[in-house]
Amino acid sequence: MAKTGSLSINSENIFPIIKKWLYSDHDIFYRELVSNGCDAITKLKKLEIMGEWQKPEDLEFKIEVITDSNEKTITFRDNGLGMTTDEVDEYINQIAFSGARDFLEKYKDKANEEQIIGHFGLGFYSAFMVADKVTIDTLSYQEGAVPVHWESEAGTEFMMEEGSKTEFGTEIKLYLNEETLEFCNEYRAKEVLQKYCSFMPVEIYLTNASGEPEYETIETDELTEKDTIIETIVEEAKTEEKENENGEKEVVEVSPATEKYKIKKRPVTVNDTNPLWNKHPNECTEDEYKTFYRKVFNDYKEPLFWIHLNMDYPFNLKGILYFPKLNVNYDSLEGTIKLYNSQVFIADNIKEVIPEFLMLLKGVIDCPDLPLNVSRSALQNDGFVKKISDYITKKVADKLTGMFKTDRETYEKYWADINPFIKFGCLKDEKFAEKINDSILFKNLEGKYLTVSDCLEENKEKHENKVFYITDEKAQSQYINMFKEAGLDAIYMTENIDNPFVGYLEQKNENVKFLCINSDLSDIFKEEMTEEDKEALKSDAEALTELFRKALGKENLDVKVEKLKNESVSSMITVSEESRRMQEMMKMYAMSGMDPSMFGGNGETLVLNYNNKLVTYVLEHKGGEHTDAICQQLYDLAALSHGSLTPERMTGFITRSNELMLLMADGE
Repeated sequence: MAKTGSLSINSENIFPIIKKWLYSDHDIFYRELVSNGCDAITKLKKLEIMGEWQKPEDLEFKIEVITDSNEKTITFRDNGLGMTTDEVDEYINQIAFSGARDFLEKYKDKANEEQIIGHFGLGFYSAFMVADKVTIDTLSYQEGAVPVHWESEAGTEFMMEEGSKTEFGTEIKLYLNEETLEFCNEYRAKEVLQKYCSFMPVEIYLTNASGEPEYETIETDELTEKDTIIETIVEEAKTEEKENENGEKEVVEVSPATEKYKIKKRPVTVNDTNPLWNKHPNECTEDEYKTFYRKVFNDYKEPLFWIHLNMDYPFNLKGILYFPKLNVNYDSLEGTIKLYNSQVFIADNIKEVIPEFLMLLKGVIDCPDLPLNVSRSALQNDGFVKKISDYITKKVADKLTGMFKTDRETYEKYWADINPFIKFGCLKDEKFAEKINDSILFKNLEGKYLTVSDCLEENKEKHENKVFYITDEKAQSQYINMFKEAGLDAIYMTENIDNPFVGYLEQKNENVKFLCINSDLSDIFKEEMTEEDKEALKSDAEALTELFRKALGKENLDVKVEKLKNESVSSMITVSEESRRMQEMMKMYAMSGMDPSMFGGNGETLVLNYNNKLVTYVLEHKGGEHTDAICQQLYDLAALSHGSLTPERMTGFITRSNELMLLMADGE
């Protein structure tokens, strides 16, 4: 007897919320309905293990998804435990009653809990986000069960009656609305299934009911009982005329007659039911890890290395984290960590579970114990989730420090690629920083990799408690050469993250000062002077300052005159450490167009070499015809060696260079 009625909704006006707002992505109904099918099959397997049901020998558990663009429908079919009339009434007609929860409660004392995907009993209703009408045909596995047919057009009204299904399991059919017809396209369906269901634990098959049938040809020994033979293709024996041992010609069979079969194309699963993360690390080969990486992330650049997570207590967590080769100049530094719950895809990069700095990695994490909210797309924020996050952080730190201690050569080989990730981790995660601090490396002028303590030890006699660093090898080449000539050392810190990281290093290494290589001139570059020399230089320095300020039109130009050992160096520009850090910070926050003087001046100082002939020429020819031009040239040369000139100054520099060379030519 048919039954009609209104859906029993546990909360007032909940259905419009489910239909429009419960899930952020409308394609997620694929995940929910396939997950329900997985649940139904998982429950039936559990009953078999407990001896409450006997599986037929020829039964193969599977889920079928059938798209039909002509009928504008999608059908989800499983051969799980199905539902009785009472169960449909309880699990479908009463929204927010979870069948999975009820099942686990009923059997919790009979066997170990096997994870069931459903938690809240709302997943089925995601169908109404895309469908105007939904039907269910189901038959329970229980002996004597009656098939049930259920349908609803508006979503809040239903009709339920005895159905015609003859095999246990459930079939759900969605009649799509006009705005969502894309989802009954076979290729779109495959795309969504691969997004959400690539690793679900039951085989999933996709069929296109409205497309042309597809065929394939196989050999005789490949034929199975399940194949539907469309045509038998007989290839006759091949013969050749050959001369026998008596010199007579005869026809000889070269290859025998064969039969091939044209069959209906065999269905291919869209998922891998046993993903690599479920295997023990000792059972996985290097090729398997690389193949899995390419398949999941469509990245054909090989990962540097990986970490296989495998934990059973105090929570269940498995996964693989890959360290990709980072191209910091071109690629986005954001990676992809895919989060799964019992092999069901939840979302990418969920910050509650994945520490922020680990987002630079690529990987998969499967944690059946995650406390999901009703949409499965976000997590309930609690202490348990924090423990999972801490565990992942610890495993990554252990992997890196272990490599540093036991395989330093390999660690150094990877350092150029992994250092932005490690530095970001230190800035963002205190626990990670505590573990990794002693494993942070820096490349010096000789190309050697040193820790901070190594840097301090090797240079304590020349600059105790100071570490000089390079931010731009090209712009600071003059300073680098001077350091090398003087036997001083410096380390390379040329990544974008290094500016804030310098501050972190000073905080962690008390009494140690980190200075950019062009922030000041060390006394080691200067000649020793008597008091008389100092007095003479002081007077000339005032004169040179006035000359250069006037020639350059810069009243506030900071000028310093030094007696440098290297007479070939005429002029240099130094930038105070504080100003350089401020400028770098401004760049990071897209403030580079702002005037640095707003933050207390640009910190630049023009350093003139008192031992250089051009500088002494300017002193001796204060009112000379070409003195201003030489002053400007010396400043521009210093600016060029420091970095670059503005377009206007570059134009002036080239014009002036040509004029000065012509004067030299005329002088000859």
